[in-house]
Amino acid sequence: MRIDVITLFPEMVRECASHGIQGRAIDRGLLQLQTWNPRDYTEDKHRGVDDRPYGGGPGMVMQVQPLRAAVRAARQADASAPVIYLSPQGQRFDQGKAQQLAGLERMILVSGRYEGVDERFIDLEVDQELSAGDYVLSGGELPALMVMDAVTRLLPGALGDADSAQQDSFMEGLLDYPHYTRPEEIDGLQVPAELIGGNHADIRRWRTRQALGRTWQRRPDLLELLQLDEQQQGLLNEFINEYESGN
Repeated sequence: MRIDVITLFPEMVRECASHGIQGRAIDRGLLQLQTWNPRDYTEDKHRGVDDRPYGGGPGMVMQVQPLRAAVRAARQADASAPVIYLSPQGQRFDQGKAQQLAGLERMILVSGRYEGVDERFIDLEVDQELSAGDYVLSGGELPALMVMDAVTRLLPGALGDADSAQQDSFMEGLLDYPHYTRPEEIDGLQVPAELIGGNHADIRRWRTRQALGRTWQRRPDLLELLQLDEQQQGLLNEFINEYESGN
């Protein structure tokens, strides 16, 4: 996969992407990253990329021309690459969207700054808008890096264990189950017996029950989207009964 990022802070994006799973994916040739700075495409001799908003108000707005030129430069190699603008007004990014994007060969992420971008840039050049959540950041670089990280994890060969991504939270519509490692006891807290006994059926059952129960506790809205089978509903009922009885 190749990801192009339109950003006023290309060094920030490249530095963050050079570490961890993304860095390894780049080193292995699984991921290509290219950054494009709109300042390099401005027709303003001062390399300005923003101006005051029509109608007044605080802040500055990024202009169409430098953004459009940067996107078109990025699109030269592949005119069909979708352009995604990171915006609090976009569709909320989730695991399902990450899976969808992971199937692409290329995408272009646009990181805005200031009060946002001229709406005509969105009308003319943007294929979709994505939001990292219901809050406002200083720019789109962090959301772009979040999208890149989530998508990179799903690329074949990016993770050391191919099953790791499939067991992440949200992959089955549920939150992840709790994880433990050595030692078996810390300050009186024990690793659950089911994980120590070596019975794989018991381990799978415990993990499924915990994933269902944790989702019921923390994200009941996710459960409403699922159609649980009889076994899953039984495990969830077990968890709820134990929780409510204080066991």
